[in-house]
This record gives sequence, structure tokens and C-alpha cells, in this order.
Amino acid sequence: MKKILFLAACLVTALGLTAQQLDPVKWSYSVKETSATEAELLFTAKLDAGWHLYSQYTDPTGPLAINFEFEDSKDYQRLGKVLEPKPHEEMDEVFGCIVKSFSGTVLFRQKVKRLSDKDFTVKGILNYQLCNDGSCIAPEDRDFAFKVPGAKEEAVSTVAESEEGPVEPEVEPVEEVVQADAADAAPEAAPAEPEEEKRQSLLWIFLIALGGGVLTMFTPCVFPMIPMTVNFFMHGSENKRKSRRQAWFFGLSIVMLFAVLGAILALILGPEVLYTLGTHWIPNLIFFVIFFTFALSFFGLFEIKMPEKWVNASDEQADKGGFLAPFFIALTTVLVSFSCTGPILGAALVGLTTSSTDRWVSLVTMLGFGIGFALPFTLLAMFPQFLKNMKSGSWLNTVKVSFAFLELAFGLKFLQMADLYCNWGLLPRDIYLALWIVIFGMLGFYLLGKLRFKGDDEVHEIGTLRLFLAIADLAFVVWMIPGLWGAPLKGLSGFLPPQSSQEFDIERLVHEGAPATGSTLQVGSLPADRKYADKLHVPLGFEAFFDLEEAKAYAKANNKPIFIDFTGKTCANCREMEHYVWVDPEVKRILNEDYVIVSLYCDENTIELPESEWVTDDKGRVLKTLGRRNLNLEKTVYNMNAQPYYVAIDADGRVLTRANYKYDRDVQKFVAWLNEGKANFKQ
Repeated sequence: MKKILFLAACLVTALGLTAQQLDPVKWSYSVKETSATEAELLFTAKLDAGWHLYSQYTDPTGPLAINFEFEDSKDYQRLGKVLEPKPHEEMDEVFGCIVKSFSGTVLFRQKVKRLSDKDFTVKGILNYQLCNDGSCIAPEDRDFAFKVPGAKEEAVSTVAESEEGPVEPEVEPVEEVVQADAADAAPEAAPAEPEEEKRQSLLWIFLIALGGGVLTMFTPCVFPMIPMTVNFFMHGSENKRKSRRQAWFFGLSIVMLFAVLGAILALILGPEVLYTLGTHWIPNLIFFVIFFTFALSFFGLFEIKMPEKWVNASDEQADKGGFLAPFFIALTTVLVSFSCTGPILGAALVGLTTSSTDRWVSLVTMLGFGIGFALPFTLLAMFPQFLKNMKSGSWLNTVKVSFAFLELAFGLKFLQMADLYCNWGLLPRDIYLALWIVIFGMLGFYLLGKLRFKGDDEVHEIGTLRLFLAIADLAFVVWMIPGLWGAPLKGLSGFLPPQSSQEFDIERLVHEGAPATGSTLQVGSLPADRKYADKLHVPLGFEAFFDLEEAKAYAKANNKPIFIDFTGKTCANCREMEHYVWVDPEVKRILNEDYVIVSLYCDENTIELPESEWVTDDKGRVLKTLGRRNLNLEKTVYNMNAQPYYVAIDADGRVLTRANYKYDRDVQKFVAWLNEGKANFKQ
């Protein structure tokens, strides 16, 4: 009924506007030569202030979209579809859907291939609807014609005059957006990022990436590399100048590995190679072996050193300025860090491999991230030179043994990631915590002088610094103990296995018998036979689907929007979002009462899909596991391959928010995003 009234209003308005001979848009057409065999047709619309027309890909249930119809001809061939700038998107209360529109000066493009040596004319019809805030002009057909030189003509810019004049040369096209057919685009198109973010300068993007690289120093995968780096440069050459050169080369090697090798890997093998390196069980198991081996060496079981011939050759190269050793230390650092940095870099490289517009942004991001990541390591690599000036003694062995405890503890992080990937069940959360409590407890006793290792002197007294380190360490141990019974331990959420892996969890027992905090949804209200519910879980008393189509059917039946949670079993940032943001009472209430949650695990490759659910990716590979299918969905539909990543959609797949939500622990921001999706769904 609303649409009938709206069209009636458009008709009345159109009659009035015709009487006044009002035409709020002026069209001009030009031909841009791109090569000897190809050209680009430029449609330029100049709309009067307050007027707008609608995107080719606006919702089919909304206003009439602009349509380009070309006459058939043997003189040329269209290459692809008509490209358009990024439209303005907003929820329209009349149509009850998101409407995509243009205002001001708009440039549409159509590439064509010449099939004739003679000049020819491209003809067709434009059909569109114009509206302002109070009225609309009924759909109108408008003829267009382009005069295109033949294939043998030299590539010079040619302007085809229309009745309305040539195109203005100063009009610059905005970013192109290639979309699918309108009927299919709605459920698949990711929402546009805010325009102010698009206008950020490359310098600002570089600075943000630089800061992000520095902050990764404190992630579960990067921080444990500090002992290895310091240990290597503590045993470096006595030549201070040469050692500093090696330290700088070490830092430059890290930047080169991130910015160059990372980009090459993504361009050749695809950005998913970084994701695989960070989540697959084989590299994680290798990283565990590396950490465990270094820990045993630091404890004094054996000494890691190169063969004597290699050492002599290395020394000779060092005297000549050789930098082989610091390069391989840098390579080890970068490879091990991929468990945390790989998904982040993979997300940036999606744009690098799919969009020429984003190419520079992605490269600047990689460069900034690499420099930020390398800077702390470079300073630490130079810092041992100052330690040389301090009084030597058994304290150096104390530092090494303390690092051994840290290597042993943090190495378990990689073993539990491999365990989660393969569902071995070796390290559930309570066992993992028990091992950490013992390891850090022994470290505390070691700092107090109650344990001695090879190379240690007998401790008759301890200094103030050592005392306070022991106090902090033992306090950390006491703080971890409640985790054995299910305490969330938010500060360790990025290190620990999922809480669902814990055998005895008081919090889960409470949630199984009562609604989640502030919620009227009784746990257990979702169908018990939903797919993969026997193998996959969500934390904190939430319930979710694990198959998108199943969630859509349930959401349609219950008239609710869908909250898509792209997550992973080995995703540290996912656990942090759950334990810092999802646990908030308001967030928990909104998710439980107003949304249907579907958790799509992107690294769950132990679950084989039935043949009817296999999908083929853009490279022709058949994806047969649940994780690969979910990751392909995230990449192809939402142009993202990092987790966590959250999308709010309706049961038909239409995105309900202006932008999807990435990793950000700001609770109020997350609540506002959830409310935006909920409000748009109701409209």
C-alpha cells in the first residue's frame, strides 16, 4: 500500500513538474580512449541541489534503479557492466529497506572493445527516477549516443557532443564499485566504510599501522620472542660498532620480511596463506618445538650452537660485514609472530590483491606495521651492549633461566593452538592453567633463591628488584588459581584455550540452570539438533547456530535479525572480545533477546561437509570442510579474512549496519553498533 501511494505521489508530482518544464538533471556523454582497441564511455549526470537518482544496485523492493540499455551492434563489445561511484546509503522508512542514491555530479563508466576499423556509434536508453525530499519524477527514458573512433584510430580523447553539451573536463571520477546483479547484490554486498575513513591520508594510515606494529609486542605470540632476541645479542661480538650494525640490519630484515615477503606471498599464493600459517596445526607445532628447545637450552640441558666450521665462516663474514645470523633471527621472529599478526596482515592484503584503488593503502599499512613491529626488537637488540658495561656475574644466568620459564610457558600457547585445530583434547583450559600455575610458581621460587640450576651461585641474599619480581610473579600465580574452577581471567583470554574446553566450570553450571544476566531468554531455547552443536560451542552462557542457512530459517520464523560471528578456535582476539565485550550485561541482553547468533568458525577443518554443501572458490578449488567454507564466505561476501569479524543481517542476507564490526573492545561502541542493526531491522 505504501508503495502504491508513493508511486501515485510520484505521478502527480511528475505532472506538475512537466507543466513547469523542470528538468533537475543534465546529462553529457564523452569517450575516453584507453588503448588502440578499447575505449571507455563516460556518462555524466549533473543533478540540481536537493535532487538524487538511485544506484543500479539499490534494493529491488525500493525505488526504481537507474538502468542502462545498449543497442546490439557488431561494431563493439561491452567489457563488464556499467561502473558507478560509491553511493550514499540510508534506511528509507517508506520502502523499509536501505536505499542507495547519488547527488551532485555523478560519473558512470562503460568499457567497450572495438570490433570495427571504422567509426561507429554506441546507442541506447537510460531509464531512471529522480527524487528530492518532498517529491519524485516518474521514471523517464532518455536516449544516448557515443561516437567512437574505429580500432585503427590513434588513442586521443574524443568528446561526443549531445544536445546538453560536452562533459566537463574537470569532473574527476570517484572510486569505482563493481557489483553483481541487483537481485543478488543485496544479501552479499558488504556495507561501505564511512566516507571520512576513506579520506584518511596515507600518512595517517601509516601512523596507525606503526602504532599497531608496536602494540603487537604485547600479544601472546610476539612477547615470548623477546628472550630469544636478547639472548642472541647478549652473546654477540665485542665490536660495538659491528654489533650495532647487526642490530639495525636485524630490524631492517624484519621490515623487509613483513613488507616485501608478506606481500609477495599474498600476491602469489593469496592472502589466505598468512591466515593458514597462523592457524594450521603444523606451523604451530613447529613453533612449540622451537620454544621448548630454547627453554631446555636456557635451563642448561645443552647449548644451542652452530657447527664450528659454520661459526668460523660466520665470523669471517662478520669481519667483512656479514649479517647472516641476525637475518635468520629476524626470520624466526617474523614466522613465529604470524600466529597473531598473520590474520591482521591477511585482512590488509585482501585489499591489496583485489582492488587497485586500495593497493597503496595496503602497502603503506604493511610498511608501517613492519616498522612498528621491528622498532622494539631493534632497540632490544642494541640494549645488550649497555649490559656489557655492567658488572658481570651469576645474574646473567638468572636472566637466562628466568627466560627459560617464560619460553616454556609461552610455548604451550602454540601447542594448545595445534591441539584446538586438530581436536586432540591434550590441553583443555584447566590443564593448561595448571601447567602455567606450576611453571610460574617455580619461577617465583627460583627468584627467591629456593631453586638452583647449572651456572647459578648460591643465593645468600636477594636484591630489592628480584624481591619485587618474585612478589609480582607469585601474585600472578594466586590470581590464576580461581581459573581452575571457571573464573574468566580476562587478562589471559588471548592466551588460554576456550572456556568451553574446561571440564569443571562453575559459571557454565550456573548458566545452564538460569537465563544469562539481564536476559529473558532461557538457555536451551534453540533447537537441540542444530548442526555441529555437539562439536562447537560459544562461551558465557550464549547459544548459537553454527550454520548460516539454518540460522536464517530460524531468524525468519522468529522475526529477528542475525548476528554473524566470524570466529576461530585458535583466535586469541576472539576470546578477548568475548571476555571483555560479550560479557557486559547490556551486550549479553541484546544478543540473547534481540538477535539470532550464528558463530562461523573459520579454522574448523576437522568437520567434513556433505558433498551437497561443498563450494568452489574463485580459484576453482573445491572446499570440503566447514572452516574453509566459512572463511571463503567471509572473504568473498564481506571482503575480510580476519577474525573476529561481526556482521548484522536480516533473514534475507541484507546487511543492517553502515559498517561491519572489527576487533574493538569498546563496549559502548559495540552496543551502539548492535542497536543500529536492531533499529534498521525494525524499520
